[in-house]
Amino acid sequence: MILSPALLTSSTFWPSCLAVLAYVLASAWPQSASGLGQTPYERPVWAALCLGWLAQAAAIVLDTVAFDGPVWHARFGFAPALSVTTWLVLAVYALENRRLGLPSIRRVLGVLAALTVCLAWYFPGQEHAKLGSPWAPLHWITGFASYGLIGAALLHAALLRHAEKQLRAKPVSGQIPAPALPGQAMGIPLLRLESLTLRFVGAGFVMLSLTLLLGALFATPWRWDHKTVFSVLSWLVFAVLLIGRARFGWRGRQAVRWLVAGSTLLLLAYVGSRFVLEVVLHRPTAA
Repeated sequence: MILSPALLTSSTFWPSCLAVLAYVLASAWPQSASGLGQTPYERPVWAALCLGWLAQAAAIVLDTVAFDGPVWHARFGFAPALSVTTWLVLAVYALENRRLGLPSIRRVLGVLAALTVCLAWYFPGQEHAKLGSPWAPLHWITGFASYGLIGAALLHAALLRHAEKQLRAKPVSGQIPAPALPGQAMGIPLLRLESLTLRFVGAGFVMLSLTLLLGALFATPWRWDHKTVFSVLSWLVFAVLLIGRARFGWRGRQAVRWLVAGSTLLLLAYVGSRFVLEVVLHRPTAA
């Protein structure tokens, strides 16, 4: 059973509640007059985000690793995978974009993180007592890392598109446009945003390659199922994007289209297939 009647007494209930409350507070906190994220007015926002991030980490560990019984076993599903992805993206956002002061991005990420925490608590996935190989945990870790890194690339691509729209937007009649340096928006150069986006794509591609390699070497047995097919297709799309960037200088909308296409395939690979099997078909699946 995926939905347990003991959800209210599960070990992840209180960490999940704390994470959701913290994320909701961070999302609902009004924007400061300066619009920056470093003012004392914005400190409760970052305190709430840090608290929610730590509570979500505790919920992820308690949800995916079960220590009861003689040996530990894992429990995975589409919702924990989404929760890990938003957790990693929030970490990147806090490290890279705090100085940008983007309340809309902060609010969207806070809401998404709260929703994925609720999903992971309500749909904890299925237990896999037989790991099959001692390398299986590394396979899962690299897979989750690829999700998070590609998610961070999408975040930076969204920031890049937002910055480009700001630079191209016509000033409203009677409104004095804010001063901006050439080639910059939101306090960060566009070329740097673009470079960060492709760096995260490259790092996610490396993690995805390791995931596929570990799966091919240690999966018992290797199966060409929906998860494998979509993962390989996403790997090919990201490979074409990186080659096009290095060889032909792809950038802007063309690069973003390839990034979105590869990310969609990667999302369908694990999260999409597990959602259909666990929630729609109620069918137990192997790791």
